[in-house]
Amino acid sequence: MSASSLAPGLRSSGFLPAAIGRPTAALGLLTVLLLIVAMVAATIGAAGIPLSRLPAALGIVSGDPAFVARDSLVLWSIRLPRIALAAVVGAMLAAAGTMMQGLFRNPLADPGLVGVSSGGALAAAGTIVLGDKLLPSFGVTLPIAALPFAAFIGSLITTIILYRFSTRDGRTSIATFLLGGLAIAALAGAGIGLLVFLADDRQLRDITFWMLGSLGGSTWAKLEATAPFLVAVVIALPFIARGLDLLVLGEAEAFYGGISVERLKRIGIVLVAAATGAAVSVSGVIGFVGIIVPHLLRLSIGPGHRLLLPASMLFGGALLLAADTIARVIAAPAELPIGIVTALIGAPFFLMLLLRQRGLIGL
Repeated sequence: MSASSLAPGLRSSGFLPAAIGRPTAALGLLTVLLLIVAMVAATIGAAGIPLSRLPAALGIVSGDPAFVARDSLVLWSIRLPRIALAAVVGAMLAAAGTMMQGLFRNPLADPGLVGVSSGGALAAAGTIVLGDKLLPSFGVTLPIAALPFAAFIGSLITTIILYRFSTRDGRTSIATFLLGGLAIAALAGAGIGLLVFLADDRQLRDITFWMLGSLGGSTWAKLEATAPFLVAVVIALPFIARGLDLLVLGEAEAFYGGISVERLKRIGIVLVAAATGAAVSVSGVIGFVGIIVPHLLRLSIGPGHRLLLPASMLFGGALLLAADTIARVIAAPAELPIGIVTALIGAPFFLMLLLRQRGLIGL
């Protein structure tokens, strides 16, 4: 099923108003949504900050010094780094899912479902365990930037293997694509299991973090480490949008439309790996964001990637930020892993898509 077949006649029935089909209105409304969710997330937590005190805590206006000092400490040291990182991770996962669906012409493609996230998590976990065991003997400490880079390499290798495995004579088999992804995810899971066996207590906690997904411990340093990957994706999006639109029609049509198909695939694979690897390195494995966001947006704004890609990044950031807020408060004072929240939302959505593909339900 092509991406373009997901939306005909459905724009007016999507979760956003039909008027959002205009690019400026679409991106503007999604930006406002992201800001509203961020504002709500900033006020909710173990140390609540009422909305009336938020401007003073941000330094926009003056306020009661007794509250300002406490609110500013909570906001700038804990809550804002987490909000920013959630938005960045959600944006990268949504962009990766959108690009994968366009590249493979497969509406069920998602980095978390086909093992790309697991490959990044395996590389990051290997860096934690082996890096901690080997580097100190040389008097070297593991830099924080090493984790995004390792997860990027792991995601890149996984994506290339998956693409080579499922493509023959220029055609990508959807069944082989999905089954190969499941096999790769299983192998990555076995590798992570081996690392769990070798890990000490601290490393074991870190690996558990990768497996369940969490944004706990977010810092400005982690945001700085992932920001270059986000910037690279944002810069590249306008240059691949037209190619993805034509690729949906078929590789021959894209070639005759002036697109270098193989170069587009290479660029797309690197971007998917970069976005997924960087996201996994700071949040662990968070599934279903990359499959939920593109489908919901196609129902409202259509399948054109020039609008769909930036819209997916905005909506992905808002969705993951909302999920993280739910994870923080639903079991307070404990914190639910965010991967559980996205799975509870995404798994039924994925099953609905499978049933729709088989014509068993309408949507």
